[in-house]
Amino acid sequence: MRDETHEAPRPLRSGYTTGSCATATSLAAARLLLAGEASEVSEIVLPKGQHVQMKLTYCRFVNGRDGADGAEAATVKDAGDDPDVTHGAVVFARVRSSEAPGVRFHAAPGVGTVTRAGLVVPVGEPAINPVPRQMMRDHLAQLAAQYRYTGGFEVAIGVEGGEALALKTMNPRLGIVGGLSILGTTGIVRPFSCSAYIASIHQGIDVARANGIAHLAACTGNASEDAMRRRYGLPDMALIEMGDFAGAVLKHLRRAPVARLSVCGGFGKLSKLAAGHLDLHSRQSSIDLPLLAQWAAAHGASDELQAAMRAANTSQQALALAQAQGIALGDIVCREALRVARGIVPPDVAVEMFAVDREGRFVGEAR
Repeated sequence: MRDETHEAPRPLRSGYTTGSCATATSLAAARLLLAGEASEVSEIVLPKGQHVQMKLTYCRFVNGRDGADGAEAATVKDAGDDPDVTHGAVVFARVRSSEAPGVRFHAAPGVGTVTRAGLVVPVGEPAINPVPRQMMRDHLAQLAAQYRYTGGFEVAIGVEGGEALALKTMNPRLGIVGGLSILGTTGIVRPFSCSAYIASIHQGIDVARANGIAHLAACTGNASEDAMRRRYGLPDMALIEMGDFAGAVLKHLRRAPVARLSVCGGFGKLSKLAAGHLDLHSRQSSIDLPLLAQWAAAHGASDELQAAMRAANTSQQALALAQAQGIALGDIVCREALRVARGIVPPDVAVEMFAVDREGRFVGEAR
């Protein structure tokens, strides 16, 4: 087996979620309000009990005053080695005191607002997910008890440049307008786990279902998405950008089924799904050229063609070799991928598979 692209292995570093950043900065800003202490580092406790310290970019009164307009603090999001669009972004919190106890959340610039049903946050609320909200409530409650403060907090979370960064995410399609989401369930970003991406896939499916869409198309990239849009004329809400995470789509449909699912991907990635891999990233799975040759052999490929396919540099070359001898390798791979998918999704979900080349042309399908 060969990797489609070469990536040298190296140790991978964990990072912290935007929810952790929001907790650290809101705690620091509230401490400045209550105690007059401007912190350089904010220590928080993550949901599983880990104590972490986050360096602050600033911690100051708003407008440089004495706290009448509140306080604000910021930190730089460190996602470790996870390919996270928010890595390096400045996450900030602006906190004001209030007479009413409790914590009320607001969207500062760079954080979006929910406008569609189907998400874990109600329509009209800032896109701050439940676990980050609870983390902030817990830390601010402990701080209030420490200083015998009986009032509450107005907490606005923002991300510098977040509105532009959000255009690189699925937020606009999910109906989250004006910026990014504040996410996290454990507080930690595991490298290449892409937990935020997987969460957005699940949200995309949930939003589509809540808005009455029964036919979804899960696509690995832009070429496959354009192919599905041309084929079926589906609205953007029905197009799920699954990237490498085929398993995230198929497994989620077990608890959130739809009537029909179309899966479309590049031939190489779909061949990984056909081989039983649910994570299609080259770090997790490889193109199995001998298996492609074996499948071709079952459909009449000569010994010479099989040898040439096993020696191919890429899956696309193996596909071209098979096509040149009249072997419909694209259809074969789609049938095998469909078999894998059918073993995961509920029987009442109609599933079909499509493979495309790098130009988005269909090279195989199966129903």
